[in-house]
Amino acid sequence: MRAVQITRFGGPEVMDVVELPDPVPGDGEQLFDISSSGINFADTHHRLSRN
Repeated sequence: MRAVQITRFGGPEVMDVVELPDPVPGDGEQLFDISSSGINFADTHHRLSRN
């Protein structure tokens, strides 16, 4: 699956698009197919303030 991975603090330049193995749900878990998700200002502000 394609995902955005953030491994360090910083702005949008630290967001890397990577390929990861498809997740496998465990017992009692359910897997959902998410095609997009949102991010709000508080999320970006938190990342930028941790230098």
